[in-house]
Amino acid sequence: MMRQYELVERVTKYDPDADEDLLNRAYVYAMKAHGNQKRASGEAYFNHPLEVAAILTEMKLDSATIAAALLHDTVEDTEATHQEIEEKFGPDIAVLVDGLTKIAKLDLVTKEAAQAENLRKLLLAMSRDVRVLLVKLADRLHNMRTLEHVKPEKRTRIAQETMEIYAPLAGRMGMQAVRDELEDIAFKVLNPEANTIILARLAKLHAESGGILRSIEQELMQKLAENGIKAEVHGREKRPYSIFRKMERKLLSLGQLSDIFGFRVIVGTVDQCYRALGIIHRTYRAVPGRFKDYISTPKQNDYRSIHTTVIGPHHMRVEMQIRTRLMHEIAERGVAAHAIYKDAPDAKEALDGFRAPAAESNAYRWLRHLVEMLQEGESPREFLEHTKLELFHDQVFCFTPKGKLIALPKRATPIDFAYAVHTSVGDSCVGAKVNGSHAPLVTELKNGDEVDIIRSEAQTPPAAWEGLAVTGKARAAIRRATRAAARKQFAGLGREIVEKMLAKLGKGYEEKQVAAAMPRLGHRNIEDALAAIGRGELAAIDVLKAMGLTIDDSKLKELRRRPPARKTDGEELSVPVRGVSRTTALRIAPETGAVPGERIVGILMPGEGITIYPIFAKALEQFDNQPERWVDLAWDTGAEDQRFPARLTVSILNEVGSLAQVTQAISDLGGNIDALQMVAREGARDFFDLDITLEVHDLIHLNVIMASLRGKPAVSDVNRKTG
Repeated sequence: MMRQYELVERVTKYDPDADEDLLNRAYVYAMKAHGNQKRASGEAYFNHPLEVAAILTEMKLDSATIAAALLHDTVEDTEATHQEIEEKFGPDIAVLVDGLTKIAKLDLVTKEAAQAENLRKLLLAMSRDVRVLLVKLADRLHNMRTLEHVKPEKRTRIAQETMEIYAPLAGRMGMQAVRDELEDIAFKVLNPEANTIILARLAKLHAESGGILRSIEQELMQKLAENGIKAEVHGREKRPYSIFRKMERKLLSLGQLSDIFGFRVIVGTVDQCYRALGIIHRTYRAVPGRFKDYISTPKQNDYRSIHTTVIGPHHMRVEMQIRTRLMHEIAERGVAAHAIYKDAPDAKEALDGFRAPAAESNAYRWLRHLVEMLQEGESPREFLEHTKLELFHDQVFCFTPKGKLIALPKRATPIDFAYAVHTSVGDSCVGAKVNGSHAPLVTELKNGDEVDIIRSEAQTPPAAWEGLAVTGKARAAIRRATRAAARKQFAGLGREIVEKMLAKLGKGYEEKQVAAAMPRLGHRNIEDALAAIGRGELAAIDVLKAMGLTIDDSKLKELRRRPPARKTDGEELSVPVRGVSRTTALRIAPETGAVPGERIVGILMPGEGITIYPIFAKALEQFDNQPERWVDLAWDTGAEDQRFPARLTVSILNEVGSLAQVTQAISDLGGNIDALQMVAREGARDFFDLDITLEVHDLIHLNVIMASLRGKPAVSDVNRKTG
């Protein structure tokens, strides 16, 4: 275990002005608070916060962050309180510790909900102070390093959570070294067989190619020195999980991977980066299509470097990364390096316009976007899903017509681009131009595309867009807009229902009078209540009662009677379905009919109520982009025996007695022909098509009649009309 003076020495070595008294007090307080607590490994629990603090000293962080690391588990796992931490160490450290305290006492039903709530709290705390994230990642890193002491089932869960959230989060914040180690440990737990095979392959390649790699290092350093560039060149090999991910992404075998080895060329200035690139391309043959300039266009996590792949000695393909020393520090430590180096005297040349403080960096803009999603009040499941999407995607960089750079995940579409510009732009998007030409909204955007969004204020985003969007922001906004549109439709239907019921009582509809009754119905406002009536969740009769209206029994019975549905000939028919209020006007689609036993859906028809369609009806295609109008219905199996319309197309031979065979078969099986039309086939005078509207009891009854018709000599084909 690290001694107290050793920790202080580590900090003062890189920060001579460190608050030694604060570090000493935090060390002693945490050690006493944890007392005799033990970890799963059997070692003293205090060793964990001490190791977390040690990890942060490697990042050269300030005294307050180191003190918060020592104290981060005291409120959660000991008798220490937030108030006590604030009194002894001040509000700054108390806020850091609180941001790291899990929601242990929150009564959540699922582990997924608990995970989402913890992530919400962490992101909110991060958005206020980046040091919360640094301590949290160091905490997770030490827990992963000691994962072998945890029970197997818990070990797998922790590794999965690390792979899904904490490793990508470290990457998004630019902390690549932390991300690599987290991923490799988690990969070893989640896929031990693949990890073992890859490690064995790497060891073999290293033994075979070690001499070649050293010769490339020396050759490069010599070539650069000859051109007046002092550089460090370090050979490296890809990490096991990075190799595995590339194999999965590109569907390659381990033997097919050609660029397992790479080199980092670290120089003094941005100008030397580009000069070094020219020297490398003159020395080795460049691989076409494998050049990326992240200096002129940094990644969203502020990563800057030049990447190029070349063919080295013995036809070995190797990747070169060229960067300055400061770029290297930021690439490895991300926002932690920002905090230390943003005021460095040589930062101007090394950063070249990249000097914004951490709170204004690209990584923080991404974080603020996540916090915006969080504050929209999505469910824990949706928030967790979208956060994982945002964490995992690589990026493409596109431009607005005015030249503003928009970073998007790979496979993003103009829909994602529109919402990335602004939510209102996405909601009003009706089309897009990509590089000056009209393009479908499903177009996959590429690096460097210029995207011009075509807008219309009359537009409402279709729910189908949610399946086309890649970013969490776009999906969340589309879902909100769809809900709002559906709520508006249902509220309109609910208002209609209440108006008609009041009219039956001889009263007019007054918004103020209805609104005054809302508190008695448990609804916040009139729109919510009317939408509930439209959805069938609230009976309109209850609204009348809440308004204090006196209704006698005969009038009450009349009001509660379901409005009849119209048949194809205008007669009336009661439709026994579940899923809507008894006061909702229902109508079976005349172009198809619908019978009990088959799946049905309802479509809201403004001013007419709901039209019932069988699920196979082609007419439903016209409502694909209007999901707010769809109502899930089911037949009421307890309904009284009655007949329902179904439309058939029956093809018959043009001969004497054919029509009689059809009508006799239907009559014999208890069916009733409600309407019949005979149409001669074009170019086929030997056949006629009958369009029959048939009344049957249910789907079984209909199928028996259709089977009987198909068995008649004069009938060539029988089908349901799909509309």
